[in-house]
Amino acid sequence: MKKIFYLLLLFSVSSFSQEIALLKYNGGGDWYANPTSLPNLIRFCNANINTRIKEKPATVEPGSPDLLSYPFVHMTGHGNVVFSDNDVENLRNYMYGGGFLHIDDNYGMDQYIRKEIKKMFPNNNLTEIPANHPIFQKPFPFPNGLPKIHEHDGTRAQAFGIFVEGKLVLLYTYESDLGDGWEDEEVHNDTANARDKALKMGANIINYIFTN
Repeated sequence: MKKIFYLLLLFSVSSFSQEIALLKYNGGGDWYANPTSLPNLIRFCNANINTRIKEKPATVEPGSPDLLSYPFVHMTGHGNVVFSDNDVENLRNYMYGGGFLHIDDNYGMDQYIRKEIKKMFPNNNLTEIPANHPIFQKPFPFPNGLPKIHEHDGTRAQAFGIFVEGKLVLLYTYESDLGDGWEDEEVHNDTANARDKALKMGANIINYIFTN
């Protein structure tokens, strides 16, 4: 309970010192994929939605007590993910205490991460988030919901969530590749329009965290 109280206290003053983090997980998946993504998203948010996030994101492990220092933790990769029992408990406490986990499937993570999400929330099902949810409304409108940035299997982009007492605490973006769209232009040669949509959707996620 002391950790949770401290987390809530920290978030209440986050406007004075904002920092976000990348999750370094076990299992063999490339947690370090898209190295330019978060720095670019941070710059975009600081320039366009009046955040003051530290320019260099932190790296944090799921079982670390340092997890409680970050209001937003981003997770990506293409492969296997394994959370230990301690990881599961720490991540669950983090989200119940006010933290937000964004998991962005970089293509290939889906079959693994769904099992780990179920370990964290055995009594909660991933729910598809409708296009009228606030996370798609402001500051940039996405009337059709999650944008599709990269094409893989010809399926539509979907945003799934875990809700605690009606509040979104875990966002899982699937078949979208937001993180690829946040990367430096030359990495994937995405169009300016695709990168703009990805960054604006990322800004909506950050805005949702800091205003809810």
